[in-house]
Amino acid sequence: MRHLKQGRKLNRTSAHRKSLLRNLMLSLIRHERIRTTDAKAKELRRVADRMVTLGKRADLSARRRAYAFLASRDAVKKLFDQIAPRFKSRNGGYTRVVKFGVRVGDAAPVSVIEFSGAEAQAKSRKQRRKPAAKKEKPAES
Repeated sequence: MRHLKQGRKLNRTSAHRKSLLRNLMLSLIRHERIRTTDAKAKELRRVADRMVTLGKRADLSARRRAYAFLASRDAVKKLFDQIAPRFKSRNGGYTRVVKFGVRVGDAAPVSVIEFSGAEAQAKSRKQRRKPAAKKEKPAES
């Protein structure tokens, strides 16, 4: 029985699993939306929510803990300066996992994981762009 044993093993050793989650987290921070298998996305969700919670604390200790896991100054900077402030009024649920279909090679179920505020930013970017003004035809008299 696996009582109180949290987390998926993902058929990897603990070091490989930690490295995989670190790389997935780095990609999620850089691109804010990634496509991966269902199991990896659901496991990444736990890590991502913890990292955003660290980012919301925004103190030196939290930055050091985030850097210890991510090992990338650029990723930590983006997490603390851009991503975490979006969620300052939210108490969890920073990521969304959406089923995407199956992978062509092995029919593994694939999902898209993204930060919950990502679609709001995409919409605001689209609204900022103004479409080209249409030329009006002069009225014939």
